[in-house]
Amino acid sequence: MAKLSMPKWLQAPPAATPLPPDRVKEIYPRWRFQVFLGIFIGYAGFYLIRNNVSAVAPLLISDTGIDKVGLGIVANAVLFAYGLSKFFSAMLSDRANARYFLPLGLALSAVMNLLIAFVPWLTASVGIFATAMFINGWFQGMGWPPCGRVLVHWYSTNERGWKTAIWNTAHNVGGAGLPALIGVGLAWTGDKWQAAFWVPAVVALFVALLGFILIRDTPASIGLPPIEEYRNDPAKVEVDKSSDISAKEMLMKHVLTNRTIVMLAVANIFVYTLRYGVLNWITVFLSEKHHMEISGGLVGFAAFELAGILGTIVCGWMSDKVFKGYRSGAGIFFTVATALAIAGYWLVPVGTPSWILILLIALIGGLIYGPVMLIGLQAIDLSPANVAGTAAGFTGLLGYLLGATLASTGVGILVQHFGWDVTFIVFIVFSAATVALFAIVGRDEKLLMERHRQRSQAQQ
Repeated sequence: MAKLSMPKWLQAPPAATPLPPDRVKEIYPRWRFQVFLGIFIGYAGFYLIRNNVSAVAPLLISDTGIDKVGLGIVANAVLFAYGLSKFFSAMLSDRANARYFLPLGLALSAVMNLLIAFVPWLTASVGIFATAMFINGWFQGMGWPPCGRVLVHWYSTNERGWKTAIWNTAHNVGGAGLPALIGVGLAWTGDKWQAAFWVPAVVALFVALLGFILIRDTPASIGLPPIEEYRNDPAKVEVDKSSDISAKEMLMKHVLTNRTIVMLAVANIFVYTLRYGVLNWITVFLSEKHHMEISGGLVGFAAFELAGILGTIVCGWMSDKVFKGYRSGAGIFFTVATALAIAGYWLVPVGTPSWILILLIALIGGLIYGPVMLIGLQAIDLSPANVAGTAAGFTGLLGYLLGATLASTGVGILVQHFGWDVTFIVFIVFSAATVALFAIVGRDEKLLMERHRQRSQAQQ
């Protein structure tokens, strides 16, 4: 396992001939903006074709006869596969060309959504439908790793919180665009659930092409110096340049036996349970408890994602400016606030005006995306740049394999057999566990921050 094999055209390109200093100063800012735009638009495209099952859950229940447990299994399949793929794709993407890797995954996922919409036997049973969504989820896993690679190579430590927060709102732009496209598709087709798959997929294919046009792999691939040199800002963790270490040994050394990364991965289980445990069941919860139509649920779905834009940016800004790079402190703050918002959403009585329910959903979305962003940011922040994607992929692996399972299949079982009250109590307990894990990670983070400060002073 000395090297992970992949087609030559997909491999990271060699360093180009260095450009003269005056040329570097002229074009570096432009390329940083263009590449950032590419990964932002590209990653938003993935969210147009990921959570389609949850968005039209009531229609699928009524039209296909799938019950809530079965629907949870189908919804969970894409997230379960995503977690696996995100991890293995990350090990590849640390050595792959981000310009090709991201658009390829998005295009393949779009094709899978088109097949689900137009090939009836793919949705003939829970098992077949779940298998199709599993394949879709595998292609979805090719989105985050190249974005993490681009962020760590094009943006340095003291700006990465703010920049990653802005990029992370691509989740929300794509997530909010999904119900808008579904609404258009349902209007065109007379509430045919298939439109929830094919309309967003067509848009995603165009987004994949745009991503390919905009993205470049690393500064070195176009003759620019490393970002740490360009901005005089060393990484928190130095690159491991060991030439005799295999990919397996690198994985063991910097990820699987790294206490900080393991704790972040465990925290991600709880964070993703909260995120998808609320998001995936908005339309069902509002329909069953508050007797809202699916249109109201779709508004809640969009509100959750749109509010996440502001919340994520505020969280990233706070982690850089208020908490001075101490990401765990921001994580604790936002997780406690998320727990309070979830409690409000749960406890408001039947008959509460719909605008209050939507406001509470928006508040949860605005808060939970802070910890979602921070865990990925901490994974790339607290790892050597050449294994950053793998570290982030590992946190995603546990988040999606276990967190998504709990949020989809687990919540389906809890609601079916124990009701909504028990389900929300579990959400509150998971919030408390997340706070505890952020506190543990925070101790290690402070030590690394002090070492980073000392290296920065030594270079000045």
